[in-house]
Amino acid sequence: MGVLSALEPAKVFQYFEEICSIPHGSRNVEQISNYLVNFAKERGLKCRQDEKFNVVIWKDGSKGYENAEPVILQGHMDMVAVKTADCPKDMEKDGLDLEINGDLISAKGTSLGGDDGIAVAYSLAILDDPDMAHPPIEAIFTVDEEIGMLGAAYMDVSDIKGRLFLNMDSEDEGIFTVSCAGGATVTCHFPYERENVSMTAMNISIDGFSGGHSGVEIDKGRANANVVMGRLLYGVMNDIRIVSVNGGEKDNAIALSCQAEIAVPADKAEEVKNKIQETFAIVAEEYKVTDPNAAIHVEADGAAQNADVQALTAKDTSAVIQALLHMPAGIQRMNPEIEGLVQTSLNLGILHTNEDSVDLSYAVRSASEHEKQFLIDKMNALAVLLGGSTEITGPYPGWEYRADSRLRDVLVDTYRELYGKDPVVEGIHAGLECGLFASKMGDIDAVSLGPQMEGIHTVNEVLSISSVQRTWELVTKALAALK
Repeated sequence: MGVLSALEPAKVFQYFEEICSIPHGSRNVEQISNYLVNFAKERGLKCRQDEKFNVVIWKDGSKGYENAEPVILQGHMDMVAVKTADCPKDMEKDGLDLEINGDLISAKGTSLGGDDGIAVAYSLAILDDPDMAHPPIEAIFTVDEEIGMLGAAYMDVSDIKGRLFLNMDSEDEGIFTVSCAGGATVTCHFPYERENVSMTAMNISIDGFSGGHSGVEIDKGRANANVVMGRLLYGVMNDIRIVSVNGGEKDNAIALSCQAEIAVPADKAEEVKNKIQETFAIVAEEYKVTDPNAAIHVEADGAAQNADVQALTAKDTSAVIQALLHMPAGIQRMNPEIEGLVQTSLNLGILHTNEDSVDLSYAVRSASEHEKQFLIDKMNALAVLLGGSTEITGPYPGWEYRADSRLRDVLVDTYRELYGKDPVVEGIHAGLECGLFASKMGDIDAVSLGPQMEGIHTVNEVLSISSVQRTWELVTKALAALK
């Protein structure tokens, strides 16, 4: 008997427990993929597995639904496999040890993989039920979503007929996601030359900023330490040369800190230091609510005596500072149809001085491909104007809000019928697999939902049993309504 064997719906929890018994961290998906193929073969269902181990399983519509529009059920089979320092498990080879604590399922010493094992379990339970009323089903199981949506990006969808697309990779019950941002990393390269100058070195360090995720927390109005450094340096630009400037750790994280080494004429050192500190005081006052712990440290070498310093030329110093000052930053446009949703933004996550260039790396996001491209074009135009260039890596498409959605209407009506209230319908300013499938398949009618989970991607991950039950009822009733 399994740990979850007494729970209902029995098939959902049976398959979830079977999934948890198979190691399936990202890049370790062959075994779980073969499990899905064997499931289909044992039930005589049409199945396709590609060379990356993505799987599609088809099932005909039930009686009376044979000619209904097909519905795609979609989730990813990989999980973020992490464990505590004292956990003896080999996450590459071992399954999970499940436990129940009241309404919550967790795994001893490891992450649970409810994200997105529960979507796989829901789909298998539907595929395995001979009596359930449903349209034709196309169940898509992707790999390596957690490391860049690699499976969805690779997958061939030419044999997928449906356009009603139910993604089950959300972690908040009662919230239907109906759009997501596309994005890319845009790195602006500013080449430089150094020259020997007789100046004194000064170090500027700013830290203590609140930071946050550049997608879901870009609307919090927090300061970006890299952008703030540009503002500090601009105020003294005519008196200094940059030696190096570095800040931030990830392009998709709002920078917490930034450090600059500059060269200053000895007789200007005190004046420059005071001007930088005065400007920072203004910034600190502006951001005292969002970034109350922001701090600055300015130190000059020795007794402010001139010495030989290898610094950027005046022209290249100006180009870098002008880029930090004038490049767009933060929210560029709010969504005109979904109140409170950011449509387009960018974040200067990493500022780094390399051997031959100063690089500014941005996470650019937008639910509109046209707006995303226009923003990248603006960045490139400014970079070129200042003598630099841009490099685009890791692009992924967005998923635009659809005003007319049959799937959304059915799900909202079903939710209202079950619970006597409306669900929250919203977009997310981050990437989802729906965006990749929308770009490949054209005009899909998609909604993303799921049961309640907390602590995903961590050893504290939990999945609500009662929420799994309610979400199952919602999904199955909605399928029956799609006749």
